[in-house]
Amino acid sequence: MTCENSGMARLAAPELGPVRTLTGFVLALALPPLLEWGIFFAGSDFLAVDVLLQVAGVVAVALVGGLWPALLCALWSSLILNYYSTEPFGSLEITNAEDLLTLLIFVAVAVSVSLVVGLAARRSREAAIASADAATLGELARGVLAAEDTLQSFLHHVRTHFGMAGAALYARGDEDDGRSSAEAGTWKVLTVSGRQVTLPDLGDPAGSEAAGVGDASTLVPGGLKLVLYGHALTAREQRLLVAFGSQLAALRQRQQLLTSTEKNRHLAEGNVMRTAILRAVSHDLRTPLAAIKLAVTSLRQQGIDFSPDEEAELLGTIEDSSDRLASLIDNLLDMSRLSGDTATPHLGPVHWPDVVAAALQGMPSENVRILLPPNPPPVQADFGMLERVIANIAENAQKHAGGSDIVVTAAVSGTVGDFPAGELRLRDHGRGVDKDGIERIFQPFQRLDDAGTAGLGLGLAVARGFTEVMGGELRAEPAPGGGLTMIIRLPLSTGVRQ
Repeated sequence: MTCENSGMARLAAPELGPVRTLTGFVLALALPPLLEWGIFFAGSDFLAVDVLLQVAGVVAVALVGGLWPALLCALWSSLILNYYSTEPFGSLEITNAEDLLTLLIFVAVAVSVSLVVGLAARRSREAAIASADAATLGELARGVLAAEDTLQSFLHHVRTHFGMAGAALYARGDEDDGRSSAEAGTWKVLTVSGRQVTLPDLGDPAGSEAAGVGDASTLVPGGLKLVLYGHALTAREQRLLVAFGSQLAALRQRQQLLTSTEKNRHLAEGNVMRTAILRAVSHDLRTPLAAIKLAVTSLRQQGIDFSPDEEAELLGTIEDSSDRLASLIDNLLDMSRLSGDTATPHLGPVHWPDVVAAALQGMPSENVRILLPPNPPPVQADFGMLERVIANIAENAQKHAGGSDIVVTAAVSGTVGDFPAGELRLRDHGRGVDKDGIERIFQPFQRLDDAGTAGLGLGLAVARGFTEVMGGELRAEPAPGGGLTMIIRLPLSTGVRQ
């Protein structure tokens, strides 16, 4: 909800201003003689017609200026009727009893009409104001339910609605929030809207409201106090402020529930991560360790002479298992950093040829074809993270490509957010992935074939996490003719390091 809506709601039912009241008094003085002159020029000598016209004038004045101008108009009209329309003419005396009764009835009717019209106008204004207040509260409730408002924006709505210079929200301290017992129960400023004033801490250990602070205040459920600075509020506005306080309490509770839900979600994700790590340590990490242990034990056995080929095979097992173990540990550490939001990129210009050469340095080159254009524009990335992303994707492609070619290409294509982007595509010609498996391959500890493919299933999850941390995106597309294409998209570099 915008503050303009709140302001328009208040303007929908304004009080009678000084201009309308002054206009009513002017009409009260001018309209009765004008009506009397109109009757005179029309040549009518019926007192009843004159009385009805004057009553109509009183009603018109009441509608324009309210009660007091209408009462003045009624008295002024009665004097004019007495002077000009009752015998003896030109005098305030009344000799005819019927004329006296007619004049008294006119005065009674005119005063009654003034009272009724003034009361109706006041009730109409009050109803319009109440309707505007209800609309304002409805808008605030909608904002609370739709989670569109923050505490700061809510305070801004309240301050704007009442036309105050400032608004502040105080929170009561508890003894278990880290404060000393002397500070427990003290009101502390939580958030402020409006002018930059020096807001006092409301020392109130006894729990009573702090008198003399602010121009209006209300206690809010949940240990909060809403204080306004600017001018005193009417009784109606103070009741409305209490209603605002109830809305504020609902907003506060919603935010606390959302915060609690987010914490629970992180805890649940942490539990899943810990369980998966324990499973990985108990199985996937022990496999290469067992291979290393077996090879080393064989080489250290006394009385057994291995041929050069057999010795080379055992040493190769140790090397391959060590590399696999190092890769598994790196992925676990990286996933732990990502899940703990501690992966901080150092962004700067990175050229595709440089990072691709570094990432694929240890891979067999016979089935990797690098088809990069000359002098592609650099992307904004962290060199180490991007190297790890490409290495993990290439390693995954090599596992599933079945010895077929892996093709690496780059281009300037698409956008990331509002920025033009550069793309790196790694395509393998393996068995591919169906539609249901496209997103599953990026989930931690997920493998398309748990029985046949070694590893923790973290490579692509780490690759996507690092890509998103750098402000890019990683997605997979089925390749025409079979296989899978992994697309790394990062914003083009502006030449500035972050």
